[in-house]
Amino acid sequence: MDGSVSTLAPLFAAAFATKNSWQTFLVGLAAGLGAGISMGFAEAISDDGSLTGRGRPLIRGIVCGLMTALGGLGHTMPYLIPDVNIATTVAVGIVLVELGLIAWVRHRYMDTPWASALIQVVVGGTLVFLTGLLIGSS
Repeated sequence: MDGSVSTLAPLFAAAFATKNSWQTFLVGLAAGLGAGISMGFAEAISDDGSLTGRGRPLIRGIVCGLMTALGGLGHTMPYLIPDVNIATTVAVGIVLVELGLIAWVRHRYMDTPWASALIQVVVGGTLVFLTGLLIGSS
């Protein structure tokens, strides 16, 4: 969750600050790919799998890095739409779907009760989105 959701703040800050789809796309691209690289390395070097039982470090790092990058790029791609207002509306819709999927993964694979998973992810995502909105609008 943290890698994909953390890319919301710079993306939406850029959208509200620049009001330019292309510049926002570039910021989102950098944030998504950077988060993917960071999460990939963090997972790969965090332990050898024996401490957490989460599998082999290289595979875990690759999977986490790719999924984080895909999450960040998912809400970045709408900024290829030239109209920043339309792009932002589409991006918000994609973020809502992403948050729902993250909550489902937490529920399904991490034994988090559905209501708790949804609240955790939506509250976290909303706070990060508002951070980007407030900074980008200042």
